[in-house]
Amino acid sequence: MNLGLKEKVIIVTGGAKGIGEGISTSLAAEGAFVAIVGRNEEDNLRTVEAIQAAGGQAWSFVAELSEPAECEKAIKEIATTFGRIDGLVNNAGVNDGVGLESGNYERFIKSLHSNLIHYYLMAHHALPYLKESKGSIVNVTSKTAETGQGGTSAYAASNGGRNALTREWAVELLPFGIRVNALVVAECYTPLYDRWIKSLPNPEETLSKITDKIPLGKRMTSSQEIADMVSFLISKRSSHTTGQLIHVDGGYVHLDRALI
Repeated sequence: MNLGLKEKVIIVTGGAKGIGEGISTSLAAEGAFVAIVGRNEEDNLRTVEAIQAAGGQAWSFVAELSEPAECEKAIKEIATTFGRIDGLVNNAGVNDGVGLESGNYERFIKSLHSNLIHYYLMAHHALPYLKESKGSIVNVTSKTAETGQGGTSAYAASNGGRNALTREWAVELLPFGIRVNALVVAECYTPLYDRWIKSLPNPEETLSKITDKIPLGKRMTSSQEIADMVSFLISKRSSHTTGQLIHVDGGYVHLDRALI
């Protein structure tokens, strides 16, 4: 399907690894110019090279997004490089396990900077360019905002904020024709997820228990499935979709698993 993304400048934060890498690869396959923003230049360049080897186009922009000034710097560098910005995919973040009992003020605030505040800042600084292009924003969020998980208050709060900002921005940006949607992730097998599973006492048994609770196919969602939906939402093929929280999760969040 041609999503009309050829030579559109799309920013993907955390676009070099895991779900972000899948998103960058999917957008590049649609002909977009992908601006990968992340803290690790080596990871960025590895993904850029892989995309280029497959015939796509991508660029690396190094930034520590938990530092507010770095968000503004990244947007300025991208705007200078391309002269335009057509879309923003806010994706960078990590489930850092800052819980109610185990955390403290400093760790909680640090987690918000790592998972929520840069979503706002990247959109804030990109907004003048998105107004010019009538571009769109996709916020990648997590089921933890809706289901809870336990032991991860800061990450859950961040994702609740991501969802709320999606709806708020969709309203605020209506006059400019800028659409804003969220892609809610549940159980997606990434390298980070793999490391977490393998750190547990009974990794195979735990993984089996998790996948058995996923209604459609009793399997994890792939990063490709998430990435393709993000590409659709960022494109004008979804031209009348805004303010939506889209779940690509095999029915994990909303279907009654007791009936499966």
